[in-house]
Amino acid sequence: MNTIRNKVQLIGNLGNDPDVKQLESGKTLAKLSLATNDRYYNKEGEKIEETQWHNLIAWGKTAEVAEKYLKKGSEVAIEGKLTSRSYEDKEGQKKYITEVIINEILLLGGKN
Repeated sequence: MNTIRNKVQLIGNLGNDPDVKQLESGKTLAKLSLATNDRYYNKEGEKIEETQWHNLIAWGKTAEVAEKYLKKGSEVAIEGKLTSRSYEDKEGQKKYITEVIINEILLLGGKN
């Protein structure tokens, strides 16, 4: 079990096109937003659908693949690790964000 420390696997649809940037260091960074859906029935028998949004980060070749092949609505499976960080917004308020750093992307849904 030592090899399974921080691993996230998600399947969902992209909420927007990848936001790709070339950093001064030469590294490529891609930010993505992924929607996953959960469906269940409540006590009254009503079907409930909940959507969760996940912030994703891809680096290097993975970011380049995202830029080339992914677009809003693409169905993908990703594997990565969960990270948290904080920053100060323009008003000086401390904000916290949780992201998944992508290790692998699998394109689902066939050709568009």
